Amino acid sequence: MSAVLKIRPLQQNEMQIALDMAKDEGWNPGLEDGPAFYAADPDGFFAGEIDGELVNVISAIRYGDDFGFIGLYICKKEHRAQGYGHQIWDHAMAYLGSRLTGLDAVKEQTASYAEHGFKPAYRNIRQAGMSVCDTPMDPRIAPLGQGIFPSIRDYDQRFFPAPREKFLRLWTAPMFETRRGFAFAENGEVKGYGVIRQCDDGFKIGPLFADTPDVADTLFRALAGQVKGRTVILDTPEPNAAALLLAEKYELSPEFETFRMYRGPAPDLPLDQTFGITTFELG
Repeated sequence: MSAVLKIRPLQQNEMQIALDMAKDEGWNPGLEDGPAFYAADPDGFFAGEIDGELVNVISAIRYGDDFGFIGLYICKKEHRAQGYGHQIWDHAMAYLGSRLTGLDAVKEQTASYAEHGFKPAYRNIRQAGMSVCDTPMDPRIAPLGQGIFPSIRDYDQRFFPAPREKFLRLWTAPMFETRRGFAFAENGEVKGYGVIRQCDDGFKIGPLFADTPDVADTLFRALAGQVKGRTVILDTPEPNAAALLLAEKYELSPEFETFRMYRGPAPDLPLDQTFGITTFELG
């Protein structure tokens, strides 16, 4: 008989535990993802304990009243196949209630999520390779900072089903040594932005949102140019053919894939302007 699982909130000072579990699973989170993740919804992280030992985690982020996202759904290997995953999943889904909910699933788990009402919308392809870019001197590129944040926040709302200001404020902040961000602005109007952050293995670019492929290319070179000679990673949505061509142009190769799935109608987002998703964990 399985021991009793006690489900409780994951505290802010425990966020690194969840990220270390994700690292052990090969998910390669950013070195300083914790503060931004937690800011998105401090009540949306849960831990399962057995006799005081943390055995599984999950995140269920409430983005306002209408959208939620499931991530960091991990159980330690020695405690799998005992029903603990189902228990913490049910707890997380109850927390999200009737919200339209998204997640990124590996192919092997899509059937399992389909049993819970999730339907695949499109495939994301993780592309990786050595950065050969030099930082361009394009005058339309500007580093992200507090002064430009309101414009970035407003621009981002086109690409996400709900406002995520608290998350973005930290995700794009230059206060962390392991990340940089740039905006592309022309005639005082933001036409794209991106963030690159250091991970345990290489540097992930995400998001990379841009009005046109040329803007995306300029931003990619600015971001990847920060880490020339190092591994860069870009999670491209397959429906965006220009994003796949961008990855091919800079010699990035497919190494992993997920399926974006939704419980409820898939939101109408500009995938043709989404060249890199923000994160598999929080959407």
